[in-house]
Amino acid sequence: PPPTDQGPPHGQAVEEEQLLLATATAHPDQAERMRWLTPADFTLPLHAGLWRCLTGMARRRSPIDPVTVLWEAQQGGLLTSDIEPTELLGLLTAPVGSPSHWGRRILQRALLTTAHHTGRHIEAHTKNPAIAPRHLLLDSRHALANFNSLRARWSHATSSMAPANRPIHTLFL
Repeated sequence: PPPTDQGPPHGQAVEEEQLLLATATAHPDQAERMRWLTPADFTLPLHAGLWRCLTGMARRRSPIDPVTVLWEAQQGGLLTSDIEPTELLGLLTAPVGSPSHWGRRILQRALLTTAHHTGRHIEAHTKNPAIAPRHLLLDSRHALANFNSLRARWSHATSSMAPANRPIHTLFL
């Protein structure tokens, strides 16, 4: 799971997520194949929800354009008073690059953030004398297992056999 004690998202992370969403809207066939990227990898809940909408629509083979994504977001309860529909449409209409490039950037940031938080978590437990060694080991293994699943997705996303056009049935996840 993503760390819960994060501060506000870094501007570059938000921009990369917006670029992914716009580019995936323009190229939904590629987004459908990016099963290694999950909503939990995003820094903003709105972006995570939009990614869920986009990939769901792509899997259903629904037509995808900024207006249909906006409609799906509205149906899913993602639109709040914090964001105007025209602002969201603007976000979805500026594709740059490829979805897999931006997806890997987002996944890399999630991996590094999770590694940092996992290390801090384990370090905090090692400094607590009230935690028995057995519990420290079990808790550390659990924390590392969560990190390792993210690392495995990163490995899959960056392997030489994981281009955006790789067939879905060959994915591990």
